[in-house]
Amino acid sequence: MKNLKLITLLLFVVLLSSCVSQKKYTELQNKSESYETELKACNNERLILESNLANEKNKTKNLSQQMEYFKSTNTNLLERLSDLSVVSKSGAESIKKSLEALNEQNKYIKDLTSSMQRKDSINLALVMNLKRSLDNFDDEDIAIEVKKGVVYVSISDKMLFRSGSYRISTRAEEVLGKIAQIINDHKDLDILVEGHTDTVPISTECMADNWDLSAKRATSVVRLMQTKFAVDPSRMTAGGRSEYVPKTTNETAQGRAINRRTEIVILPKLDQFFELLEPPTTTK
Repeated sequence: MKNLKLITLLLFVVLLSSCVSQKKYTELQNKSESYETELKACNNERLILESNLANEKNKTKNLSQQMEYFKSTNTNLLERLSDLSVVSKSGAESIKKSLEALNEQNKYIKDLTSSMQRKDSINLALVMNLKRSLDNFDDEDIAIEVKKGVVYVSISDKMLFRSGSYRISTRAEEVLGKIAQIINDHKDLDILVEGHTDTVPISTECMADNWDLSAKRATSVVRLMQTKFAVDPSRMTAGGRSEYVPKTTNETAQGRAINRRTEIVILPKLDQFFELLEPPTTTK
Protein backbone atom coordinates (compact mmCIF):
# COMPACT_ATOMS: atom_id res chain seq x y z
CA MET A 1 0.00 0.00 0.00
CA LYS A 2 2.96 2.40 0.71
CA ASN A 3 4.23 1.82 -2.85
CA LEU A 4 0.81 2.64 -4.23
CA LYS A 5 0.57 5.91 -2.29
CA LEU A 6 4.11 6.87 -3.38
CA ILE A 7 3.30 6.27 -7.02
CA THR A 8 0.14 8.33 -6.71
CA LEU A 9 2.03 11.18 -5.04
CA LEU A 10 4.69 11.17 -7.73
CA LEU A 11 2.09 11.30 -10.42
CA PHE A 12 0.41 14.15 -8.67
CA VAL A 13 3.69 16.06 -8.39
CA VAL A 14 4.50 15.44 -12.02
CA LEU A 15 1.07 16.65 -13.02
CA LEU A 16 1.47 19.76 -11.00
CA SER A 17 4.99 20.55 -12.16
CA SER A 18 4.40 20.05 -15.82
CA CYS A 19 1.66 20.65 -18.19
CA VAL A 20 0.78 17.20 -19.33
CA SER A 21 -2.12 16.45 -21.49
CA GLN A 22 -5.37 14.97 -20.19
CA LYS A 23 -4.67 11.87 -22.22
CA LYS A 24 -1.35 11.32 -20.46
CA TYR A 25 -2.98 11.79 -17.12
CA THR A 26 -5.67 9.22 -17.92
CA GLU A 27 -3.05 6.70 -18.97
CA LEU A 28 -1.14 7.17 -15.73
CA GLN A 29 -4.32 6.86 -13.71
CA ASN A 30 -5.25 3.59 -15.50
CA LYS A 31 -1.79 2.18 -14.79
CA SER A 32 -2.15 3.14 -11.16
CA GLU A 33 -5.49 1.32 -10.92
CA SER A 34 -3.97 -1.70 -12.68
CA TYR A 35 -1.08 -1.77 -10.21
CA GLU A 36 -3.53 -1.51 -7.34
CA THR A 37 -5.58 -4.47 -8.67
CA GLU A 38 -2.45 -6.58 -9.13
CA LEU A 39 -1.34 -5.71 -5.63
CA LYS A 40 -4.71 -6.79 -4.18
CA ALA A 41 -4.48 -10.05 -6.11
CA CYS A 42 -0.98 -10.63 -4.71
CA ASN A 43 -2.23 -9.98 -1.20
CA ASN A 44 -5.11 -12.45 -1.68
CA GLU A 45 -2.73 -15.06 -3.06
CA ARG A 46 -0.42 -14.49 -0.09
CA LEU A 47 -3.33 -15.05 2.35
CA ILE A 48 -4.28 -18.26 0.57
CA LEU A 49 -0.70 -19.50 0.71
CA GLU A 50 -0.49 -18.68 4.40
CA SER A 51 -3.74 -20.59 5.03
CA ASN A 52 -2.49 -23.59 3.06
CA LEU A 53 0.77 -23.49 4.97
CA ALA A 54 -1.11 -23.50 8.28
CA ASN A 55 -3.18 -26.50 7.09
CA GLU A 56 -0.06 -28.35 6.08
CA LYS A 57 1.46 -27.65 9.48
CA ASN A 58 -1.66 -29.07 11.15
CA LYS A 59 -1.51 -32.15 8.95
CA THR A 60 2.15 -32.60 9.80
CA LYS A 61 1.31 -32.31 13.48
CA ASN A 62 -1.52 -34.87 13.18
CA LEU A 63 0.74 -37.25 11.29
CA SER A 64 3.37 -36.90 14.01
CA GLN A 65 0.75 -37.71 16.66
CA GLN A 66 -0.42 -40.74 14.67
CA MET A 67 3.15 -41.94 14.33
CA GLU A 68 3.60 -41.70 18.08
CA TYR A 69 0.35 -43.64 18.62
CA PHE A 70 1.40 -46.38 16.20
CA LYS A 71 4.79 -46.63 17.86
CA SER A 72 3.11 -47.02 21.25
CA THR A 73 0.62 -49.58 19.87
CA ASN A 74 3.39 -51.58 18.24
CA THR A 75 5.29 -51.62 21.50
CA ASN A 76 2.21 -52.93 23.34
CA LEU A 77 1.62 -55.56 20.68
CA LEU A 78 5.20 -56.71 20.89
CA GLU A 79 4.90 -56.98 24.67
CA ARG A 80 1.66 -58.99 24.34
CA LEU A 81 3.20 -61.26 21.74
CA SER A 82 6.09 -61.80 24.08
CA ASP A 83 3.68 -62.70 26.91
CA LEU A 84 1.70 -64.97 24.56
CA SER A 85 4.84 -66.83 23.57
CA VAL A 86 5.56 -67.46 27.24
CA VAL A 87 1.96 -68.64 27.88
CA SER A 88 1.94 -70.88 24.83
CA LYS A 89 5.10 -72.58 25.99
CA SER A 90 3.99 -73.12 29.57
CA GLY A 91 0.25 -73.70 29.04
CA ALA A 92 -0.13 -75.16 25.55
CA GLU A 93 -1.13 -78.56 26.89
CA SER A 94 -3.69 -77.04 29.26
CA ILE A 95 -5.19 -74.95 26.46
CA LYS A 96 -5.36 -78.02 24.24
CA LYS A 97 -7.21 -79.99 26.93
CA SER A 98 -9.63 -77.13 27.49
CA LEU A 99 -10.40 -76.97 23.77
CA GLU A 100 -10.93 -80.74 23.67
CA ALA A 101 -13.31 -80.47 26.63
CA LEU A 102 -15.26 -77.71 24.89
CA ASN A 103 -15.48 -79.79 21.72
CA GLU A 104 -16.74 -82.76 23.75
CA GLN A 105 -19.36 -80.61 25.46
CA ASN A 106 -20.46 -79.20 22.11
CA LYS A 107 -20.77 -82.71 20.68
CA TYR A 108 -22.73 -83.81 23.76
CA ILE A 109 -25.19 -80.92 23.37
CA LYS A 110 -25.66 -81.67 19.69
CA ASP A 111 -26.23 -85.38 20.39
CA LEU A 112 -28.64 -84.58 23.21
CA THR A 113 -30.59 -82.17 21.02
CA SER A 114 -30.73 -84.73 18.22
CA SER A 115 -31.93 -87.42 20.63
CA MET A 116 -34.61 -85.16 22.08
CA GLN A 117 -35.84 -84.31 18.60
CA ARG A 118 -35.91 -88.00 17.73
CA LYS A 119 -37.85 -88.75 20.93
CA ASP A 120 -40.38 -86.03 20.13
CA SER A 121 -40.86 -87.50 16.66
CA ILE A 122 -41.41 -90.97 18.12
CA ASN A 123 -43.91 -89.57 20.64
CA LEU A 124 -45.85 -87.87 17.86
CA ALA A 125 -45.95 -91.08 15.82
CA LEU A 126 -47.08 -93.06 18.91
CA VAL A 127 -49.90 -90.65 19.69
CA MET A 128 -51.15 -90.70 16.09
CA ASN A 129 -51.01 -94.51 15.90
CA LEU A 130 -52.73 -94.95 19.27
CA LYS A 131 -55.51 -92.51 18.45
CA ARG A 132 -56.05 -94.16 15.08
CA SER A 133 -56.17 -97.65 16.63
CA LEU A 134 -58.48 -96.62 19.48
CA ASP A 135 -60.66 -94.32 17.39
CA ASN A 136 -63.81 -96.45 17.91
CA PHE A 137 -63.67 -96.21 21.72
CA ASP A 138 -65.26 -93.47 23.81
CA ASP A 139 -62.98 -90.53 24.56
CA GLU A 140 -64.35 -90.42 28.11
CA ASP A 141 -62.87 -93.86 28.78
CA ILE A 142 -59.49 -93.40 27.02
CA ALA A 143 -57.28 -90.33 27.01
CA ILE A 144 -53.98 -90.11 25.10
CA GLU A 145 -51.58 -87.25 25.77
CA VAL A 146 -47.91 -86.31 26.01
CA LYS A 147 -46.80 -85.22 29.50
CA LYS A 148 -43.29 -84.55 30.75
CA GLY A 149 -41.89 -85.69 27.41
CA VAL A 150 -43.54 -89.14 27.37
CA VAL A 151 -46.83 -90.63 26.12
CA TYR A 152 -49.61 -91.38 28.60
CA VAL A 153 -52.58 -93.64 27.82
CA SER A 154 -55.16 -93.24 30.59
CA ILE A 155 -57.96 -95.86 30.74
CA SER A 156 -60.92 -95.49 33.07
CA ASP A 157 -61.55 -98.27 35.60
CA LYS A 158 -65.13 -98.74 34.37
CA MET A 159 -63.71 -99.96 31.06
CA LEU A 160 -61.04 -102.20 32.59
CA PHE A 161 -62.51 -103.51 35.84
CA ARG A 162 -65.68 -104.02 37.84
CA SER A 163 -66.00 -101.85 40.96
CA GLY A 164 -63.56 -102.95 43.64
CA SER A 165 -62.10 -105.67 41.39
CA TYR A 166 -58.78 -106.19 39.64
CA ARG A 167 -60.06 -108.70 37.04
CA ILE A 168 -59.91 -107.29 33.51
CA SER A 169 -63.15 -107.23 31.54
CA THR A 170 -63.53 -108.87 28.12
CA ARG A 171 -64.12 -105.47 26.47
CA ALA A 172 -60.91 -104.13 27.99
CA GLU A 173 -58.86 -106.93 26.41
CA GLU A 174 -59.59 -105.47 22.97
CA VAL A 175 -58.23 -102.09 24.05
CA LEU A 176 -55.11 -103.57 25.63
CA GLY A 177 -54.55 -105.74 22.56
CA LYS A 178 -54.45 -102.66 20.27
CA ILE A 179 -52.07 -100.87 22.63
CA ALA A 180 -49.85 -103.98 22.89
CA GLN A 181 -49.62 -104.20 19.10
CA ILE A 182 -48.22 -100.68 18.88
CA ILE A 183 -45.88 -101.32 21.81
CA ASN A 184 -44.53 -104.43 20.07
CA ASP A 185 -43.81 -102.31 17.00
CA HIS A 186 -41.47 -100.09 19.05
CA LYS A 187 -38.91 -102.41 20.65
CA ASP A 188 -36.79 -99.52 21.91
CA LEU A 189 -39.48 -98.33 24.34
CA ASP A 190 -40.40 -99.44 27.87
CA ILE A 191 -43.83 -99.49 29.51
CA LEU A 192 -44.81 -98.37 32.99
CA VAL A 193 -48.34 -99.36 34.10
CA GLU A 194 -49.71 -97.35 37.02
CA GLY A 195 -52.89 -98.09 38.96
CA HIS A 196 -54.81 -95.17 40.51
CA THR A 197 -57.82 -95.13 42.83
CA ASP A 198 -60.12 -92.58 44.42
CA THR A 199 -60.20 -91.83 48.15
CA VAL A 200 -62.99 -94.28 48.99
CA PRO A 201 -61.33 -96.87 51.28
CA ILE A 202 -61.47 -100.60 50.54
CA SER A 203 -60.77 -103.58 52.75
CA THR A 204 -61.53 -107.18 51.71
CA GLU A 205 -60.01 -110.61 52.14
CA CYS A 206 -57.99 -110.08 48.94
CA MET A 207 -57.12 -106.38 49.31
CA ALA A 208 -56.01 -104.53 52.40
CA ASP A 209 -56.45 -100.98 51.04
CA ASN A 210 -56.27 -98.76 47.96
CA TRP A 211 -52.51 -99.34 47.71
CA ASP A 212 -53.24 -103.01 47.30
CA LEU A 213 -56.04 -102.45 44.80
CA SER A 214 -54.02 -100.06 42.59
CA ALA A 215 -51.01 -102.39 42.54
CA LYS A 216 -53.09 -105.48 41.72
CA ARG A 217 -54.83 -103.67 38.86
CA ALA A 218 -51.47 -102.61 37.37
CA THR A 219 -50.17 -106.17 37.74
CA SER A 220 -53.26 -107.57 36.00
CA VAL A 221 -52.63 -105.32 32.99
CA VAL A 222 -48.95 -106.23 32.54
CA ARG A 223 -49.70 -109.93 33.06
CA LEU A 224 -52.36 -109.88 30.31
CA MET A 225 -50.09 -107.97 27.93
CA GLN A 226 -47.35 -110.54 28.53
CA THR A 227 -49.41 -113.75 28.34
CA LYS A 228 -51.97 -112.86 25.68
CA PHE A 229 -50.26 -110.21 23.55
CA ALA A 230 -46.60 -111.29 23.81
CA VAL A 231 -45.19 -108.03 25.17
CA ASP A 232 -41.68 -108.68 26.50
CA PRO A 233 -42.00 -108.70 30.33
CA SER A 234 -38.52 -107.19 30.71
CA ARG A 235 -39.88 -104.02 29.11
CA MET A 236 -42.75 -103.60 31.60
CA THR A 237 -43.07 -102.26 35.14
CA ALA A 238 -46.23 -102.41 37.26
CA GLY A 239 -46.84 -99.95 40.07
CA GLY A 240 -49.66 -98.86 42.36
CA ARG A 241 -50.15 -95.14 43.13
CA SER A 242 -53.22 -95.59 45.33
CA GLU A 243 -55.23 -92.36 45.76
CA TYR A 244 -52.29 -89.99 45.98
CA VAL A 245 -51.96 -88.75 42.38
CA PRO A 246 -55.50 -87.59 41.55
CA LYS A 247 -56.33 -85.83 38.31
CA THR A 248 -59.15 -83.84 39.89
CA THR A 249 -61.11 -83.48 43.11
CA ASN A 250 -62.44 -86.52 45.00
CA GLU A 251 -65.30 -84.48 46.48
CA THR A 252 -67.74 -85.41 43.69
CA ALA A 253 -68.81 -88.68 42.12
CA GLN A 254 -67.66 -87.41 38.70
CA GLY A 255 -64.25 -86.47 40.06
CA ARG A 256 -63.78 -89.83 41.78
CA ALA A 257 -64.69 -91.61 38.52
CA ILE A 258 -61.95 -89.65 36.69
CA ASN A 259 -59.39 -90.46 39.37
CA ARG A 260 -60.07 -94.22 39.19
CA ARG A 261 -57.90 -95.09 36.22
CA THR A 262 -54.98 -97.12 34.92
CA GLU A 263 -52.23 -95.26 33.05
CA ILE A 264 -49.89 -96.89 30.56
CA VAL A 265 -46.80 -94.71 30.29
CA ILE A 266 -44.64 -95.34 27.22
CA LEU A 267 -41.05 -94.23 27.78
CA PRO A 268 -37.55 -94.65 26.37
CA LYS A 269 -35.53 -97.52 27.81
CA LEU A 270 -34.34 -96.19 31.14
CA ASP A 271 -30.72 -97.36 30.86
CA GLN A 272 -30.35 -95.67 27.45
CA PHE A 273 -32.11 -92.56 28.77
CA PHE A 274 -29.77 -92.18 31.74
CA GLU A 275 -26.73 -92.81 29.54
CA LEU A 276 -27.95 -90.01 27.33
CA LEU A 277 -28.08 -87.61 30.27
CA GLU A 278 -24.54 -88.39 31.45
CA PRO A 279 -22.07 -85.70 30.36
CA PRO A 280 -19.02 -86.91 28.45
CA THR A 281 -15.91 -87.73 30.48
CA THR A 282 -12.84 -85.66 29.71
CA THR A 283 -9.20 -86.60 30.10
CA LYS A 284 -7.51 -84.70 32.90
